[in-house]
Amino acid sequence: MQTQAHSLNSIREMRKRVDTSSSSSESKPSTSQEAINEESISNNVVLINGSTIRRSGFVWLIIFGLTIYSSWAVYTYQFQNLPVPLTPEQAGKRGFSEVAAMKHIRALTQLGPHPVGSDSLDLALQYVLEAAENIKKTAHWEVDVQVDLFHTKSGSNRLASGLFKGKTLVYSDLNHILLRILPKYASEAGENAILISSHIDTVFSTEGAGDCSSCVAVMLELARGISQWAHGFKNGIIFLFNTGEEEGLNGAHSFITQHPWSTTIRMAVDLEAMGIGGKSGIFQAGPDPWVIENYATAAKYPSGNVLAQDLFASGVIKSATDFQVYKEVAGLSGLDFAYTDNSGVYHTKNDKLELLKPGSLQHLGENMLAFLLQIGPASHLPKDKRTVEEGKSSRDTAVFFDILGTYMIVYNQRFASMLQNSVIMQSLLIWAASLLMGGYSAAISLGLSCLSAILTLVFSISFSVFVAFILPQVSSSPVPYVANPWLVVGLFGAPALIGAMTGQHFGYFILRMYLSSVYSKRKQLSSVIQADVVKLETERWLFKSGFLQWLVLLILGNYYRIVSSYMALFWLVPPAFAYGLLEATLTPARLPRPLKLATLLMGLAVPIVISAGTFIRLAGTLIGIVVRFDRNPGGTPEWLGNVIISVFVAVVICFTLSYIISYVHLSDAKRSIILATSVLFGLSFIFILSGILPPFTGDAARAVNVVHVVDTTGSYGNKQDPSSYVSLFSATPGKLTKEAEEIDEGLSCGRDKVVDFVTFSVEYGCWTYEDPKTKGGWGDADVPTLQVNSDTKEDKRMTLVSIDTKASMRWSLAINTDEIEDFILTGNSEELVPSGNKSSIDGWHIIQFSGGKEAPRNFELTLLWAKKGKKFTHSVDGQTMKDKRPLLKLRTDVDRITPKAESILKKLPQWCSQFGKSTSPYNLAFLSSVPVDF
Repeated sequence: MQTQAHSLNSIREMRKRVDTSSSSSESKPSTSQEAINEESISNNVVLINGSTIRRSGFVWLIIFGLTIYSSWAVYTYQFQNLPVPLTPEQAGKRGFSEVAAMKHIRALTQLGPHPVGSDSLDLALQYVLEAAENIKKTAHWEVDVQVDLFHTKSGSNRLASGLFKGKTLVYSDLNHILLRILPKYASEAGENAILISSHIDTVFSTEGAGDCSSCVAVMLELARGISQWAHGFKNGIIFLFNTGEEEGLNGAHSFITQHPWSTTIRMAVDLEAMGIGGKSGIFQAGPDPWVIENYATAAKYPSGNVLAQDLFASGVIKSATDFQVYKEVAGLSGLDFAYTDNSGVYHTKNDKLELLKPGSLQHLGENMLAFLLQIGPASHLPKDKRTVEEGKSSRDTAVFFDILGTYMIVYNQRFASMLQNSVIMQSLLIWAASLLMGGYSAAISLGLSCLSAILTLVFSISFSVFVAFILPQVSSSPVPYVANPWLVVGLFGAPALIGAMTGQHFGYFILRMYLSSVYSKRKQLSSVIQADVVKLETERWLFKSGFLQWLVLLILGNYYRIVSSYMALFWLVPPAFAYGLLEATLTPARLPRPLKLATLLMGLAVPIVISAGTFIRLAGTLIGIVVRFDRNPGGTPEWLGNVIISVFVAVVICFTLSYIISYVHLSDAKRSIILATSVLFGLSFIFILSGILPPFTGDAARAVNVVHVVDTTGSYGNKQDPSSYVSLFSATPGKLTKEAEEIDEGLSCGRDKVVDFVTFSVEYGCWTYEDPKTKGGWGDADVPTLQVNSDTKEDKRMTLVSIDTKASMRWSLAINTDEIEDFILTGNSEELVPSGNKSSIDGWHIIQFSGGKEAPRNFELTLLWAKKGKKFTHSVDGQTMKDKRPLLKLRTDVDRITPKAESILKKLPQWCSQFGKSTSPYNLAFLSSVPVDF
């Protein structure tokens, strides 16, 4: 107490000296540019032990805990708050009933997997057709309902971007069901239609409750309700139940290019699922903002965020939907919806009815019903881009995001640019004015605070990534958190927070050292007061560095026209406003004060509400994606998926907690925080190492494939003597040792046997050979043939190859574009792929074919050679050797399980599930090739 009284007396004496000399002496430069104020010191600076400023660590813990709790509450309310399912009686004749829609899902999933060409798909089509006919019978008497079972001709789909770039997708013998609803007394409705689309087919590995029986069910129930309202519409509504989506968006393409109703479409809405249940949100919209603006106005529970659109467009999410066809091929504007909860079940056995959350269908159904009731009577639908001027700017792209799932904000990119430019200019002016007023010392302080932010980010990422690297070394699985996603908080979030605090501690120490040297030149301040003022000033600079981080992100996002840059705007403006309102002052006679708790609470409330739920949901989606992360099994480092998630977690922590972390240095909470986070990390690590929490379960399974391979590669021109083996591989990172032991079928695992499946390669897998005498489940009649019929070596070399796929209606062919300049594909004397406009990836152009039972099996391939072929080499273990790439590679798939494959499938551990996609083989696959020097 005596020391404190002595300090206050010193302040009074110093204050007198300053007051008497201020009129005749120039004030010395200082970082704060504030004179000493006794009242400010006595009211705002707390002296403990005569020299140290302290803030209660309990206060910091309250702030941190409140932030975490608020973020989780926002996520829960925004994404887990689903409407109550309605029965048909509660919904009424014109409403939407989830209970009624669930009956459709139950009927479709009972059929089991129904891929293209299967008997079960025929049954699924029949069920949907009967449901459509019932809607037609019960429609309002002033409404005309037309049902069409459309059989497509053969066609080819070559998309310019995305997942299928460098490929030609060929299809044949597909069937779709269309249901068109028109008002009987509005003649213009027939020429102005709104398309609602989804697909009936599934991949071979799942019954498809989410992807996309849930979408089909919503459409059927929606069509039933719309058939009671459409007499007041001015536009028609077309419901397209297509097949072939899972094989390369073929259903949408065949409808757009072949059906006469396609010319009447003015906008398209696609319903999809990349998980099962939850809220179906918009993840793509536009190009015309009219559609999303009307949805935002009409929807009862709007859900969607332009951030998902940015990620999807960037290729981070490796997927494609029918919306790409509607936008790229047909030039339509519209909306793309998707269920994304439990994204780890995508295309596995766990895409099942039991995991569909109650209220999921009700949410999408009510939103879509309200949306169609608003735009159905609209006088003008948006024109498709084929009818507008070529150079329409992307500045009309819509920025959209929902607030807690109850309200949606929509504005165009032009307004966003104006708003963001305004904030950027004002921020830069404020910073420039502050630096001019603060002088040289302020500029140095700013630079050191930026250094602190960089150190925070570097240490946070480093600590988190270090854990990502060691997980594959110590855990039974490189991704041990799939079944329990919350483990990511302990495994990556805890070290990221410790790293962030460590990095900022170094930055805080450096900045404080510099400010100490600045204030030491001010002889009127005692050493005790100098130390306290320096701490306060350092805290404020670190707090303001958070503004600068988000300002840099905003500038970069605005420059590169990243539509989701709005998030940086919300993390910059409200905290800056709170700081200016509660902390900044024009009074020149004040020392720095401790940051107010109210500044943090007021500044962080809006950004947390806007973005916390989205960040948590995105983390969950990334965790689900690691189940199918390795597109070339064994070809990607095991730690890469962990690194991506750990970096994401670290970056989010550094940016969103930048204001809060700066608040910790004046408290005694550092040790408690580090101890608590270390304990959290330790417990998470113990749970993994002990096996208490397994990496996979029956409901969160590892994605694997079991393929009986019959390989004739390398035997062209010789007697066919194929090798036959069963290959086990996984798209989920990690070894298959445990699975092979569980199966106990003599599987050998490793990198010794690389299997080229044409559309991808298995770099690491397991295999077991079949008894060559048995040929169980397949015969010579199933082995496809590639035969060179003619080879003309004139001015333009041309080769004719015949292809017989035998039992297969689904195949993939890779053409060596280093040797072949162009090609023509015909089937059943019909030209399927004309010459011209071929692109390639890694020197290959891939044809993927799928079709129904009447699809052709015999094809003619005309190869047009490049004038000068290229010889490429590659390095293997440091030695250079000729890359003997074949001219053609063929894989044919047969939907059949051989006895050898069946034996392995029966013993497949319950934590594993077969995974299907357009590039995956079925359970029986035949490999063939033609060498360049045939």
